Formats: sequence, C-alpha cells, structure tokens
Amino acid sequence: MQNMRIAIIGAGPAGCMLARLLHLGGIQATVFEGETSASIRSQGGSLDLHTESGLAAIKEAGLWDVFLSHARYDGQYLAVVDKDLHYYIVRNADAASNIAFGERPEIDRVKLREILLDSLPEDTVKWGHRLQRVDGTTLTFTNGTTADFDLVVGADGAFSKVRLSIAPELKPEFTGVGMHDLSIPDAEKTAPEIYKLVNRGSLFASADHQRFTLQQMGDGSISMGFSFVREDPDWMKPDKCGYDCEDLAQVKKALAKEMEHWGPVFHKALDAAQGRTLTRSLFRLPVGAKWEHKPGVTLIGDAAHLMTPHAGEGVNQALEDAMILARVILKAQSAEELDDGIRQFESDMMARVEKIQQLAWDRCQGLLFTTNVTEYIVGKWMQQRKIRMAEQLDEGQVKAMDEAMAKAQAEANARNKA
Repeated sequence: MQNMRIAIIGAGPAGCMLARLLHLGGIQATVFEGETSASIRSQGGSLDLHTESGLAAIKEAGLWDVFLSHARYDGQYLAVVDKDLHYYIVRNADAASNIAFGERPEIDRVKLREILLDSLPEDTVKWGHRLQRVDGTTLTFTNGTTADFDLVVGADGAFSKVRLSIAPELKPEFTGVGMHDLSIPDAEKTAPEIYKLVNRGSLFASADHQRFTLQQMGDGSISMGFSFVREDPDWMKPDKCGYDCEDLAQVKKALAKEMEHWGPVFHKALDAAQGRTLTRSLFRLPVGAKWEHKPGVTLIGDAAHLMTPHAGEGVNQALEDAMILARVILKAQSAEELDDGIRQFESDMMARVEKIQQLAWDRCQGLLFTTNVTEYIVGKWMQQRKIRMAEQLDEGQVKAMDEAMAKAQAEANARNKA
C-alpha cells in the first residue's frame, strides 16, 4: 500500500520516528506540527534510552551511528540521595552497573529530536499547522486548511486533539505535582562543585513531598528540576503562588524558602541557575486507559498512555510504539488488513504499557507522597527495579544483577563515610 495517505499529528520523538520508519519502507507520511519551527520552545532535559525499546527503534531507523556520535555513555552515572546528601544508591558507568540497571546511554531530548528531523525528507513536517479538530480522517487546522487521509496517527502529546476525537472520556488527570525547571550553563566553570557532584550523569535527591534533580546536558549545562506537591494544577499563577514564575530571581527566592531545610549544596546549585525558568504541572492518563478502536485513527506515545517521568519510560515507550506501528503499516496489503493490524497493535500496546504506567505512578507516589521517602528509596524503589529487570534476565544474569546492586549500595555507603 505504497500510496497510502498517512497523517502524523505531532513532530515529537514518536511522530518523527514513525515518519522515519515509514520513509525507509517507501511510504511518505506527512507530519503536522503546531509549532512554527523545531526551536520555538525548550524540548526538555536529558533522556536515557533503553535497549529493548528506545535503542531498538533507533537501530531499526538506521540512526545508530549518528546516535552514537551524540550519546553520552558516561552519562549513565546515577546517584540517589536525600536532602542532606546522604547517598543511598550510586550507579557507575561501567559494565557491572549495566547488568543491574540496563545499558542506558543519555542524550539530550532536543538532540534526539534533531537527529530524527534531519533523517526525514524535506517538507515531511508541515510547521505551523495546529490541529483544530478531527472528523473521521478529515483534519481541520487553525490556519483554515483541511485535508483528508487514509490513516491519522495522533502523536500529539498529553492534551491530544486526536485522542479527543476518538475517546473524549479519556482526559489527563493532574497528579498533584508541580515543577520548576532551571539550568546551570557551562557548569564546569560556573558551578564546579555541582559539576563534580553530578559526575557527568544524574543526581536525584528526595525529601518528604519534594524532589530535586540535577542532570548533565550535552552542551555542558546542568538541567535542574525541583518538584513538590500542589493541590491546584494552576498553582503557578501569580495570584496563587505569590510570585512570577517567569522571573528567575523571584523563582529562586521562592524555592530557597521552599528548600530551607535542604543541605547547603542544593542551595549552591539553586544560586548557580541562570537564564530561563520553566514551570509546569504533571498530568497522567489513568493506568490501563483504553479506548474503542476507530478505523482510520490511532494513537501513540503520550497521546495514548501519558505517564509521569519517574520510571524514565515515556519516550522509550513512545519510540517502541512508533517502531511496532510502522511494522504493522508496512506489512499491510489491504485496507482491511491494515485496520485489523492496527486494532491488534492498540490492544498489544495497552497491555504492554499498563504495567509501566503503574510502575511510574507507584514511583511518583512513593517519591512525592510518602512521609518517609528514604525508607521508600532503600526498600520498595530498589525492589521494583529488581523485579522489572529480572523479567528480562536469565538466572545467571539475575545473580549478577543482585551483585551489582549490592555494589551500588556499598558505593553509596562508602561515600557517606568519606
């Protein structure tokens, strides 16, 4: 079905990956994106791609070599600490740690999107086409244009217009978590103590109902995030929070007060923040969310299974969705075969992702809604990881994983004594 007219809504990682894989198979899809260019807004922090999902899709898309030229294998370092910088887990960037935690090279989200966009033929992405509504497989955009397609794929994120057209009952729910995102530019020079602490990887710190994250970025900056519990999804409005969330000085002052019980090193990190600050609320779709299949329309990525970032699975599952859906489309020899294939794809995707959604939600609750978060980190968080990894390993690998995890905890204990 080489002449199939396929519209992909959203030029994020999932949409671009699907377009790339279809292009390799001889089908030229059209990607519609509401933003006017790829650089119109910040594309987030650093991502770790997983062997069986994100990395598998990169390889299938023929982008492994270019990915390797930008990936940071030394960025696999991970430290889990509390507000006083007491270490609980230290995962080094070595072979033994790969057994316990999986091989998860880091790449900046903006660089991943750039790689995918550059792999597409010119004019594949139609910028400045914000979707207004979907009627069957007819698309209407806010610029007044309309277009008809054989298949519409919604890769349009958390508040998907495509999802609204086929499952209006599935609405994102506020998780009760708000976030400020900040940045330390050229951290090795501007904040050497913080740069050394992050060790070219990531540091995740927790206190009751609060979380502080530091992640090395490919451009030398460190991405910083502070999350906390809030009741109102619009908490960031000045009349509700009491400050201007777009004013860095006001945000830093408010966070310093919020973090008054945190250790000195985290205040040093906050002081070093420069440039823009972004503010957001975290939303999710209900775990196990399902919709009735509609011929000619389907969903992938956050549009299908929005989850919190606490399992590091959002983009990985989105890329896996794109990889599997591309196989279904390329295999189909008729419209009936395509519809049957997509129906099965949706069923399989829902089953695959449900337990991952649950894991992400469990971790979100454990890290931000637990009164003794350190006990959660040491106990349940590690046990969840072991169970998740053990599902993919044989007996010998499980033994090696146990040894590597014990090493990660021993490394943490050694740092606490130093």
